[in-house]
Amino acid sequence: MSASMGTNSYGKDGIRLVLVRREPRRHELRDLTVGIRLAGDFDRVHTEGDNSAVLPTDTMRSTVYALAQEHLTGCIEDFGVAVARRLLSVTPAASTARVELVEHRWTRSSVAGALHAHAFESGSAERATASVTVDRGGQVDVHSGLDGLSLLKTTDSAFSGFLRDELTVLPETEDRILATEVAADWAHLPGHTPAYDVERAAARRALVETFASHRSRSVQHTLHAMGAALLAACPDAAEVHLRLPNKHHVAVDLQAVGLTNDRAVFVATDRPYGVIEGTVTRG
Repeated sequence: MSASMGTNSYGKDGIRLVLVRREPRRHELRDLTVGIRLAGDFDRVHTEGDNSAVLPTDTMRSTVYALAQEHLTGCIEDFGVAVARRLLSVTPAASTARVELVEHRWTRSSVAGALHAHAFESGSAERATASVTVDRGGQVDVHSGLDGLSLLKTTDSAFSGFLRDELTVLPETEDRILATEVAADWAHLPGHTPAYDVERAAARRALVETFASHRSRSVQHTLHAMGAALLAACPDAAEVHLRLPNKHHVAVDLQAVGLTNDRAVFVATDRPYGVIEGTVTRG
């Protein structure tokens, strides 16, 4: 039997990078997790055991560290482009280099009412994300995003009129808690290179404000509204993919202890949970 190698790639995941810039008056902190994939003509390493075309994944990790001081000066997207271009330049067999980046959120600690110069705290799981792919022809494809954005509202959310069968026990509701943890990833229009950090701030603001103000008939209904608002706020974005898990809050039955629960006491369940995903495009 003959066998040939199909699509393949290799790289390094979980590269942890913390960069401290020690300015005279205060320190700046960046905290990233980086993943790398190279794809191209690597068939012989699989079929013949010929490693001559393979840049070690350990070198990929070293590249991230080596480029950090010079290139991690602004948005993570630009840093990703620099890393991808460097890897392509030293790996002739690679046709594309993809760099996935997550920036972990730190804020300055407040001491005696003032922001501290070199102490930080992590108050949220929210993080900036980016995916950068550069090909041998110099084409750059950038996806920007955010993840871990926890949102909750206590009213203006309903779920009724849904399909039922003999196993459906969920009651309909016109007023419920809606809670989610937003993951958003948006692609850019061809040839458009926005100020990524400014764009991400506008995207976040659109997502938060729309979630808060939208009169939701379902998570799907709110997903579309949030996606449309992000595209309106970010003119360089071509489409946005949203993932909205439904973080259920179930009213506690207090009748057994002789009390009435007037939609005041809930249990937040962590699993199982519904997951709603969708892509909203222009046009």
